[in-house]
Amino acid sequence: MREALRGLTTRGRSFLAAAAAAAVSAVILGEKDLLRVAILLAILPLLAAAYVGRSRYRLACSRSLEPHRAPVGASARVVLRLQNMSRLPTGTLLLEDRLPYALGSRPRVVLERLGARQASSVAYTVRADVRGKYEVGPLVVRLTDPFGLCELTRSFPSVDRLTVIPQVHPLPNVRLAGEYAGAGDSRARSVAVHGEDDAATREYRRGDDLRRVHWKSTARTGELMVRREEQPWESRATVVLDTRQFAHRGEGPTASFEWAVSAAASIAVHLRQAGYKLRLVTDTGIDAEAAEGGEGILLDHLADVRLDKRGDVGQLVEAVRKRSDGGLVIALLGALTSAESELLAGLRGNNATCVAFLIDSSTWLNLPPESRIEAGRAHGAAALGLMRSGWRVVGVSHGAKLPALWPQAARGSQGFAWRATMAETVGIGPAEGRRGPVRGTQ
Repeated sequence: MREALRGLTTRGRSFLAAAAAAAVSAVILGEKDLLRVAILLAILPLLAAAYVGRSRYRLACSRSLEPHRAPVGASARVVLRLQNMSRLPTGTLLLEDRLPYALGSRPRVVLERLGARQASSVAYTVRADVRGKYEVGPLVVRLTDPFGLCELTRSFPSVDRLTVIPQVHPLPNVRLAGEYAGAGDSRARSVAVHGEDDAATREYRRGDDLRRVHWKSTARTGELMVRREEQPWESRATVVLDTRQFAHRGEGPTASFEWAVSAAASIAVHLRQAGYKLRLVTDTGIDAEAAEGGEGILLDHLADVRLDKRGDVGQLVEAVRKRSDGGLVIALLGALTSAESELLAGLRGNNATCVAFLIDSSTWLNLPPESRIEAGRAHGAAALGLMRSGWRVVGVSHGAKLPALWPQAARGSQGFAWRATMAETVGIGPAEGRRGPVRGTQ
């Protein structure tokens, strides 16, 4: 009751002040009728406080999100269900759900009255243009009496989480020739080209039995190789996301990093639906595999991934190789130096097929002509360095659409015209650029 009295509105306090003034006047003037008015004026806000205070503790609230995981730019529906658990009707209820700034302003909904044991549902929509994980709630309910003499606030502690995932683009179906599938055509091709022994070997790992060393493959590759104990029978793919802060340009939802995150999500969903056993790796420590039956865990990681000032290509390569057994590697890469391109060549071991979507992040900036030419040369040198080591390279510039670029991932090379153009950019003549293997420049 004491807390309810503290909830008296300005109108309720005015009634009490008027009652006190009327009571003093009645005593001074000796008017009993005026005293009755004073008593009436005092009783009304007290009854309102008692009424609101009783209703305050007999409300139940639940919230549901439809869906819990929504892509950037899409809307999610929030449904609030409020039930009056008491035998008395409530007064006017003002509902306010607390939201983070990214989801918009706080919604306010008015319920005029809830009868005894009655329940009512209200809904509103939220929309986020920035990916992330957001808390919806807690719900704040303001209860008032019909005369507006008392108002109390109740906060329900329950909070729901809305995950805003990157935008996923549908990709055309293309055959990614070269990926390892134990029971499919890729295995037949690998055995036909390299022989059964080579198809059943992998790089030596600490703790492997030295009696399993395959000397023929070791001599051919220059690295210690061992026989596999068991040949996998499923297609495997690793999606690699470059999160180095200095490798990306632009700000907000249109930055080059957001393009890479959206591309990683689109590729992950596409490959998962094609039956791949999928893995996501970043240089910030994320190393996750798609749970059986869906790719939700990968999308949740991508919803929260951020740029890292301490990112390093060497760490990225080590993270991929730590659990890699070949298969398909698709990397979303920002700006690279020639030395970093050489580090990425290490992922080509163990018969892995590597595809790089190499983002020219300088195209996200307005650069003067001289700086643009220099940035183009650096981008071309990085692309040539990757191609020299056997990567398939797909160039990405500002405004590029992933569905249009995706078919290039299925090609063994990007075409002589593209290779020659890149060669000329970094100072190699057209004829030399068309000869293979492509040599880098100084």
